[in-house]
Amino acid sequence: MQLNNLKTLKPHRKYLRNHSTSAEATLWNYLKNSQLEGRKFRRQHSIEFYILDFYCPSERLNIELDGQEHFEGYGLVQDEIRDEFLKSLNIKYIAI
Repeated sequence: MQLNNLKTLKPHRKYLRNHSTSAEATLWNYLKNSQLEGRKFRRQHSIEFYILDFYCPSERLNIELDGQEHFEGYGLVQDEIRDEFLKSLNIKYIAI
């Protein structure tokens, strides 16, 4: 069973990459091309039905740059569900 980068999410992943926030673009400038101590990061990488902002496979680390919608109501609940799912796969995360 494939968990990573499901074909059904490809258009959405591509849209997110092409319409990143200024904060995401700035962080990506520091993470791309293995600039962080040689660690490779993937931008808008999906695991099952969750699209992660920045994912480092070697460290099993997800970095999320969350906007206001993630800190209230439905977004907060959805993030908790995502975080528990990622934790079950031993993926650590940092939310900024």
